[in-house]
Amino acid sequence: MILGMSIAAFTLLHVIISLVGIAAGVPVVYGLLAAKKLPGWTALFLASTVLTSVTGFFFPFKAFGPAHIVGTISLALLTVAILALYLYKLAGAWRWVYVVTAHASLYLNVFIGVTQAFQKIPALQALAPTGTEVPFASAQAAVLALFIWIGVLAVKRFHVAPLTPPVRRSA
Repeated sequence: MILGMSIAAFTLLHVIISLVGIAAGVPVVYGLLAAKKLPGWTALFLASTVLTSVTGFFFPFKAFGPAHIVGTISLALLTVAILALYLYKLAGAWRWVYVVTAHASLYLNVFIGVTQAFQKIPALQALAPTGTEVPFASAQAAVLALFIWIGVLAVKRFHVAPLTPPVRRSA
């Protein structure tokens, strides 16, 4: 039992939260590319992605493993993204810091999703039974390349209005 739920029920909840985070991340990335904040989608993305990482630590485990490392990195990135957005209001360098950390958090969620797909979907599991085969590595490399490309574009394109109007100097 985890939080009063069977492991199967808790796993389903964790997966649903993860999928919500990934789905909400899509419009957030669109917003980054289009220089739009999309506050509702962003809040949903950040909250569900934090919750995904946090709930991952509730599963029983014998040793701290790769999933815990990814979860810890994700929470650190999300903390910085939330601070950059809500505390520092994307001022100055916090704009690109937010883009990089939010985008990297989405990537980690997708990375785990691809890993889980290869472990749980029979057709994919047959292609890469141990997760070390070429199809698995190729899928992860393609996802990483796509995220790097989109991330670079997002950093270049996501410019928001200054928080305070510029100071006018008299000539």
